[in-house]
Amino acid sequence: MKKVALSEVKDDLSRYLRLAEKEEVIITRHGKPAGLLIGFHSEDDWIDYRLENDPRFLARIESARRSVRAGKAVSLEDLELDDESR
Repeated sequence: MKKVALSEVKDDLSRYLRLAEKEEVIITRHGKPAGLLIGFHSEDDWIDYRLENDPRFLARIESARRSVRAGKAVSLEDLELDDESR
């Protein structure tokens, strides 16, 4: 993780975007953390980031986990057996 002053980032954003592909870049203002620059190697990385930070997706995951804990889930094996019986 690298810390860089906002004035430096503004002067050379392309350079810091390339750096952010390898490590997170903390942007500081007056010496204090003000933001975080995160780079993506591919579009898949971008999609993963979006999912990991999407409140609707996270809520669906939590709902599914509650269902599993409550015994309301269907196992993969049961689904495969169901498919074979058709």
